Parts: sequence; C-alpha cells; structure tokens
Amino acid sequence: MLIWFVILYLLFSVGIGLYASRRVHNSRDFVVAGRHLPLPVVTATVFATWFGAETVLGISATFVQKGLGGVVADPFGASMCLIIAGMFFAPLLYRMNLLTIGDYYRARYNRAVELIMTVCIMISYLGWVSAQVVALGLVFNVVSGDAISNEAGMILGISVVLAYTIFGGMWSVALLDFVQMTVIMAALLLIAALISGDAGGVDHVVGHAQAAGKLQLLPSGGMEVWIPFIGAALTMMLGSIPQQDVFQRMTSAKTEKIAVRGTVLGGVLYFGFAFIPMFLAYSATLIDPKFFSDLVESDSQMVLPSLIMNHTPLIAQVMFFGALLSAIMSTASATLLAPSAMFTENILKHFALRNMSDRQMLRTMRIILVTFGCIVLWFALNSESSIFHMVEDAYKITLVGAFVPLAFGLYWKRASNQGALLSIALGVGSWLSMEIIGPETYWPPQLVGLLFSIAGMLIGSMLPNVMRVHHASHSKT
Repeated sequence: MLIWFVILYLLFSVGIGLYASRRVHNSRDFVVAGRHLPLPVVTATVFATWFGAETVLGISATFVQKGLGGVVADPFGASMCLIIAGMFFAPLLYRMNLLTIGDYYRARYNRAVELIMTVCIMISYLGWVSAQVVALGLVFNVVSGDAISNEAGMILGISVVLAYTIFGGMWSVALLDFVQMTVIMAALLLIAALISGDAGGVDHVVGHAQAAGKLQLLPSGGMEVWIPFIGAALTMMLGSIPQQDVFQRMTSAKTEKIAVRGTVLGGVLYFGFAFIPMFLAYSATLIDPKFFSDLVESDSQMVLPSLIMNHTPLIAQVMFFGALLSAIMSTASATLLAPSAMFTENILKHFALRNMSDRQMLRTMRIILVTFGCIVLWFALNSESSIFHMVEDAYKITLVGAFVPLAFGLYWKRASNQGALLSIALGVGSWLSMEIIGPETYWPPQLVGLLFSIAGMLIGSMLPNVMRVHHASHSKT
C-alpha cells in the first residue's frame, strides 16, 4: 500500500509541473516566476528548499551521535543564513532587478569576476543536489521493501524531479513548495505526537537527552574547540548567502517587503521545524535502545525510516514518507534549477552565445537542466559521503570565494575589481592549500579561506589609492 501512495504523490508532483508550465512564457518566468510570488508562497518556497534530506535524515542522525554541538552548521547556521540574507541582502539585491546572482558580480565588478563566481557557485551545488538524490534512492528502497535498489531509486527520483522542473521552472517549484510545506508540517507534528507517547513523553525524551549531554550547544575548552565550532557555524551561515536558489526566492517576490519578510519568516520556520526530526531520532534510541544504538553505529541515516516503518501505523508511514519526499524533491528541484540558470545566463549568454534570443535561452536552460541532472546522478552514485557532510561541504567554496565580494560590494563603496579578484584568489587558494597540507589542524580550512578572502578584498581595493598617494608625494619632492 505504501508504495502506491508514493507513486500517486509523484504523479501529483509531475501534474503540478505541467500545470505551472502554462505560466512560463519567457526566461524570467522560468527563473524567478516573473517576480509575482506573494508572501505565503515566498515563505513556503524558502522553507521547503532548505528543509531537505539533510534536515530529516542527516541532521537527525548527527544529533543522535554528537548532540547540538554537532549540528551547529545546520539548522543553527542555515536558519541564520536566511534571516541575515532577508534582512541585509534581500532589499539591495531585489532593487537591482537581476536574473541570477552571477549578474550581480558582473554589474558590480566585471565579467571576469562574474565567470569565476558562476563556476564556484555551480560547483557548490554538486554536493547539495547529490545529497538529495542519495536520499531519494534511500526512500524508494525503504518504501518498496528493497524491491527498488538505492541506485534504481536515485535514477527514478532524479527523473521525476526533472520532469516537473523542466516544464514549469520556478513556477512549478514555488507552487509545489507551497503544497509540500503544508505536508511537511502536518506530517511531522502528527508523527511527533505518536512517537512521543511510545518514548515516554516529550519531557522524558528532552530530559534524557539533556542528561546525556546532547543539548549542550557551546563547546567546552580552549581555542582548539572554539575555532572549529565557529568555522562550522560560519560555513552555512555565510557560505549559503551567495547562492542562486536563495537569490531566486528573494527576487521572485512581488515586492521588496515580501522578499524581506518571506525570507526571514522562512528561516524562522525552518529553525523551529528542524528540531522535530532530531526529537524523533532520539526518541527511537529510547523506544528500542539495542536496535537503534546498533543502527546509529552502522547506518545512522536509517534511524528515522526504520523507526517509522517499525513503530507507526500505515497512515503515519504515508505522511512521513510523503513529507520526506516533499522535503527532498523541493530542495532537489530548486538546486537543479539554480546552476542551470546561472550557466545559461552567466556563461553561455555572455561568453559563448551572445546573440541568443529569449526563446533560445529558455530552451537552452532546459537542456542544461537535464545535463546537470545527469552529472549530479553520476556524482551521487559514486559518492561515499554522508548526506549531512555532502551538504555541509557544498558551502565551503562559496564561503571562501563568493561571500566577501558580495557583502563588500554591497556595503563598501571602495570595493574594486582588483579587490574582488584578489579576494577570490587568496580565499580559494588558502582554503585548497589547507585542505591539502593541514586539514587535521584545529583551524578549519574554510575559516582560513574566509579570513584570507577578507584580507584580499581590503588589500586589493586599497592598493590603488596607496599607489596614487605615493606617486603624488614623490612628484612634490
């Protein structure tokens, strides 16, 4: 019965995509929904995009193993990213009326910066989308009772996501996200109510977690523990801001106020609901300590699916896996659309096919969408990383390369092309060097890269002024 409900849900999703395709008349409709989305839909699409496989499966598994200190990157850093983006970046970027975040780097700096940033941001999506594909394979394997292998489930999952995204673009993503957010919230609240009773009640679960030290967020110790903690928090908090999917949701809004409020509200909702999968996973270790303790050690990502399959009625299973599929598919569709739009707009249109018409651009975006989907599938099939680490690693390159040119370009008038290029070179270069020669030190490579990126921006932007002052003083003598 469960697999048939899942099939019906997938067909419904494709139907939404076909319905949304009627609203797509040009590339702006496809990428930013014509900037027509109201507050509830903007809030829903921000929440649903962030609430993905890592939230349900990855964060919950990491919490059981390491406690709150192990999930500082997500949901703490991730939700703060949305709040910061909404308050400090959404107003300025919305007024610029751009199609992609890559357009900002061209408008503020030059095409060299645009090209480098587009490549960096596109690379960052590889791990994020792959994590969703891996999760889709896991879900189909579980609900089919092993009749569908993980690999076949990945292929099926990416095919469905591509099917509805390729037709409706941002319109289909936004409309489906609104439905999916409702499913996610209702399902998680219901299942939490059911599971808490079996685990002895909410107070018992929270009290047990606190006694076990799982609710300690801040680390105890010196710099050797605080520096990695700060690095983990900043990775998603700042590294996620210069992302096309975040930019699309902010700039798809009807008005600037909706862009700000929708992004902030989506971040607040995400922070609240991200704790429910953690509660459920920890409850599992109390309901059947031996089984789930062994599962945490062998395959922690299976804790929640196993709990639902073995300890809840069919209706709860349908709602959970419907919510899980909703979370994964909404994130996957958004993160497939974003790099495809950037590659077409910021590389092909401005560097290869300069005379491309809007109709050709729309067709090209759809072709690139399928191509990127195939690359992601290959990466997912060959990756051995956990879902949580695949997502966390995705933001390192944007933290060290893209965040500083974006933030300084918006808030510092003296930020220059030279400063941006030096920032990128020092940030990415130091990060890669640390990953190769010193990954075991307590200094996270991405934190070192961020500091060097800031230094590069300051030095590069101030250097021309220093040279002019030196030349003027030399002339006077």
